[in-house]
Amino acid sequence: MNPPPLFDQPTPYLTISAFLLATGVFGLLRRPTLIGMLIAGELIFSAASLNLMTFNRFFAPDPAVGQVFVLFIMGLAAAEVAIALSIIIAVYRNYRSIKTTDLADLNG
Repeated sequence: MNPPPLFDQPTPYLTISAFLLATGVFGLLRRPTLIGMLIAGELIFSAASLNLMTFNRFFAPDPAVGQVFVLFIMGLAAAEVAIALSIIIAVYRNYRSIKTTDLADLNG
């Protein structure tokens, strides 16, 4: 079974990637809580992964290179989530809130 001709070109994948990136940046700017910002950051990582896989599938001579990069991005995202959640738990224990407006004491 062959894929439809729409998915045989990079344009739909790059459009979805741009939408994920725009949604992630919008979420980082508009979310009042640290958890919402963390989820928006993961959307940005997903956009980068999709972008790398698209360029790997359509333009790279070696198909394994993009997949290796995406595996590194997934590992980086997992480490980022673990560290960010531990920081969020520590902030909640000290301030009893995860809203960024309540954390004005942390300004440098």
